[in-house]
Amino acid sequence: MTRVAGIDCGTNSIRLLVADVHPETGELVELDRRMTIVRLGQGVDRTGRLAPEALERTFAACRAYAEVIRELGAERIRFVATSASRDAENRQEFVDGVVAILGVEPEVITGDQEAEFSFTGATGELPDSESYLVVDIGGGSTEFVTGNRHVEAARSVDIGCVRLTERHVRHDPPTAEEAEAIRADVRAALDLAAETVPLDTARTLVGLAGSVTTVAAIALGLPEYDSTKIHHARISAGQVAAVTRRLLASTHDERAAIPVIHPGRVDVIVAGALVLQEIVERVGAAEVVVSEHDILDGIALSVA
Repeated sequence: MTRVAGIDCGTNSIRLLVADVHPETGELVELDRRMTIVRLGQGVDRTGRLAPEALERTFAACRAYAEVIRELGAERIRFVATSASRDAENRQEFVDGVVAILGVEPEVITGDQEAEFSFTGATGELPDSESYLVVDIGGGSTEFVTGNRHVEAARSVDIGCVRLTERHVRHDPPTAEEAEAIRADVRAALDLAAETVPLDTARTLVGLAGSVTTVAAIALGLPEYDSTKIHHARISAGQVAAVTRRLLASTHDERAAIPVIHPGRVDVIVAGALVLQEIVERVGAAEVVVSEHDILDGIALSVA
């Protein structure tokens, strides 16, 4: 077994996984998994630049993660950066800061690479006999991947809960017009994704990342966030629609009072739920299988 650390820095959050991984079998034993909301993508859709305060929040999380990695003695580190840092004019500031703190250069991967990692992490524990459509709804982008054991087609499109909230939402709760503007963007992005990825051929829809797991936690009626109950839960299309309607009608304070919604997701979860609902309806899925294992697990496996 090789002890590795994988870091996934997205538009809304930065996450760490330290694990022992068998390089031949792919067996992964988790030692530490944590997430910090840093909103690195704050304003990027509008300005094209990473904000100074967003960079500092991200660097503070990196310093905390460096201490965990040191204490657990990970032999190798891989730091993957996704949508926000792909888009920003001043991404070199981000790269230089991460190198100074962690000693490794963040890999600003393409959307297709992001999709490969997501698929590997999400389907590793699922039956090999199934064909899957894996959907990773992030803060700035959403990845669509189809395959059976290996990736067959992948596409990343620029719809994410942070990007769509910043682009369209000006009221609390969002107006019907704002919700429809989000839906219209998602539908256009789905048309784009469908040019590369067959969205209606896979037998099983697998949903990843915070928007999906939060919708699942609400649908399950959990009193607090419990990843063991959420991982591999099956949430029906009707439940997704019901949770989305509830969130659309809720104010910021009402959403904040739902115990399973992380404080850093309260203002963007409505857009995330709308993205998920539109995907479920487009692919005609009766349900979505929710996975707590995702791009982070794929990164850790790739290190070993």
